[in-house]
Amino acid sequence: MPEALTAKGRATRARIVEGAAEVLRTQGVGATTLDDIRGRTGTSKSQLFHYFPEGKDALLLAVARFEADRVLADQQPHLGRLDSWESWQRWRDVVVERYELQGDQCPLGALFLQVGRTSPGARAIVTGLMRQWQEDLARGIRALRAGGLVAPDLDVDRASAALLAGIQGGVSLMLSTGESTHLRAALDTGIEYLRVSGTPTAPPSCAPGTRRP
Repeated sequence: MPEALTAKGRATRARIVEGAAEVLRTQGVGATTLDDIRGRTGTSKSQLFHYFPEGKDALLLAVARFEADRVLADQQPHLGRLDSWESWQRWRDVVVERYELQGDQCPLGALFLQVGRTSPGARAIVTGLMRQWQEDLARGIRALRAGGLVAPDLDVDRASAALLAGIQGGVSLMLSTGESTHLRAALDTGIEYLRVSGTPTAPPSCAPGTRRP
């Protein structure tokens, strides 16, 4: 981002990024030109290059960051309130609905294909998104643990990592098949694992005719 932007400049830049995201979602990354974005956002060529002096790739990275932030924002307020089984179920339903509505199009994935998944900017966006998502899930599991709903010795980081990996795998399969079956299964199984971990184990009973030691 250009240094020392005024409040008006930041608002203009944000408007360009949001408008570009709308165009890219509608037309696709490969079919969208800077002229399309200028037309949608009402910006001149000089203005566009003022905020994105490195050109289209810099703008695409800014849109990718916007889309990454949107992934988490679409899960709120539920992702920030995972302190009961009811709140986990509401979050689960929101995640499924989000990706079902998205269908077989993945704006974030398409953007990364355009700018290169291994480019430093793209990698930083993906790493930041996954780190924050896992931290939010871990915070929710800790809230369950504080309420006595999961086992006190549950490995929170491992459980949150497994749940996130299941979501990503389910979404990938959904993009390939058009079916949300695997995503639903990953979420349901991950949440059920948390539930089972908090179920107290009954002490062994004595069979009839045996003596208690």
